[in-house]
Amino acid sequence: MKQYVFRLTRGSDLLESIRAFCREKRIRAGCIACCVGCLSEACLRSADGATLHSYRERLEIVSVTGTVSEARCHIHTSLSREDMTLLGGHLCPGCIVNTTAEVVLCELAGVAFSKTFDPETGYNELSIETAE
Repeated sequence: MKQYVFRLTRGSDLLESIRAFCREKRIRAGCIACCVGCLSEACLRSADGATLHSYRERLEIVSVTGTVSEARCHIHTSLSREDMTLLGGHLCPGCIVNTTAEVVLCELAGVAFSKTFDPETGYNELSIETAE
């Protein structure tokens, strides 16, 4: 397993930056080990798979977890509001870093992630392949 650590600065889109990093490093399979920081804006998709929720407020990143690759990223997050209540959901474009976001990403050896349409769920789902 190979580890990467990088820092995103104010104005970066959290999801788009992780996607770009995976493409740049040609990561075939990986996971988010850790991410801390804060956002000034957030866009999260709820569990119904369709509803987007947008927020324009200071939010602390409590957790970020997910599977990533140059082919696909499936990431969830929990965010804390100033009153200490939590928001959570599927990370979407539009999650804008306020001051910083520190990301630790692990590249997994021997596998490759891709996506395959699953007619039962109606989504492109994770496909796992053995890789050299």
